[in-house]
Amino acid sequence: MSVYDYTVKTAASGEKALSDYKGKVLLIVNTASACGLTPQYKGLQHIYDTFKDDGVVVLGFPSNQFNGQEPGTDEEIQSFCELNYQVTFPVFSKVDVKGENAIPLYKYLVDNAPAPYHTGDIEWNFVKFLVDAEGNVIRQYSARTEPEAIEGDIKELLEAK
Repeated sequence: MSVYDYTVKTAASGEKALSDYKGKVLLIVNTASACGLTPQYKGLQHIYDTFKDDGVVVLGFPSNQFNGQEPGTDEEIQSFCELNYQVTFPVFSKVDVKGENAIPLYKYLVDNAPAPYHTGDIEWNFVKFLVDAEGNVIRQYSARTEPEAIEGDIKELLEAK
């Protein structure tokens, strides 16, 4: 199994097969619009802008599981991201990322983040998972890890690609 075996719901109520991203390095992040960490959207967009031509895609998954910090509809979330952070990377439909109702992709990510880079369950908004071009989970980063701190790991994956 790999992340490519999963399909997720788009914000426009469609579906997206993650196999469409085969050969890309992915940074998968659970997001929220009303969190103290929300400004990380800026850093995530910077990563996307910097590395998208090299085959890196940031994938955002809004979740309202942490103090109700993502209360909006999918449409409101898309608008917020575009207006406030000029987000152009894919932001999918709002989902659960932990607990029994977590989407299968997130169960897979948590279960397959390797030691010593596995930080455990999703502790808050903006937990990040780095996935290599073969769909393998390489590392899990805590919510407080700034996107810029991940750039070196992304460069290493691109060099190994």
